[in-house]
Amino acid sequence: MTPMDFSFQDLSGTFSVADIAIAMALSFVLSAMIGWVYRATHRNVSYSQSYVQTLVILGMLISLIMLVVGSNIARAFALVGALSVVRFRNAIKETRDVGFIFLVMGVGMAVGTRFYLLGIVAAVAISLIIMVMHRFNWFQLNVRRQVVKVQVPSDEDFTASIQDVLVRHTDEFELVSMESIRAGALTELMYTVKIKKGSEPGDLITALRERNHGQSVTVLTGYDQTDL
Repeated sequence: MTPMDFSFQDLSGTFSVADIAIAMALSFVLSAMIGWVYRATHRNVSYSQSYVQTLVILGMLISLIMLVVGSNIARAFALVGALSVVRFRNAIKETRDVGFIFLVMGVGMAVGTRFYLLGIVAAVAISLIIMVMHRFNWFQLNVRRQVVKVQVPSDEDFTASIQDVLVRHTDEFELVSMESIRAGALTELMYTVKIKKGSEPGDLITALRERNHGQSVTVLTGYDQTDL
């Protein structure tokens, strides 16, 4: 009696049920680990559970695609042509999100081509580097820069008085835009500033409101906003 053969033979080579199970399981574990690293190192308010779940799915999907393509060049070009019709309209909110997408894709490709050790080492090593950079806050630029928006009446020139306040409360400033608003009744001045050490955004707002006849003053500090 001939033993049952659970291997799949196609033009790209041979892979067994065990190969499929290992590739799917390993790509899931490594992609999930990368997802946890992303969650643990995320600092801003744009965190998305859906994005992290997509990372896990993408890692497994790339692994599957590499199993399908194998070493068949014609099939690889056909797959590129088929995927080129897909259009993604969700904007990536942060640059580092793109890095995580490429990371799970690279790991998925390694696992799908059965370079299991390469996939494991790469995923663990890069994840550790990300954790270290997060833990020690590498490449942080300790410069307190803010955006200041001041609304002033259009019938007078307030530029000199506004800049006088900025000289007293900031180390440096630059006028980046002037815009007429409210049908020309007001002018909005926008500056980038570096607030002096020991000075607070609230102090700057109070001083500016004394010069602009009580109109709106906004100080944008990273993801925080102080507005009066």
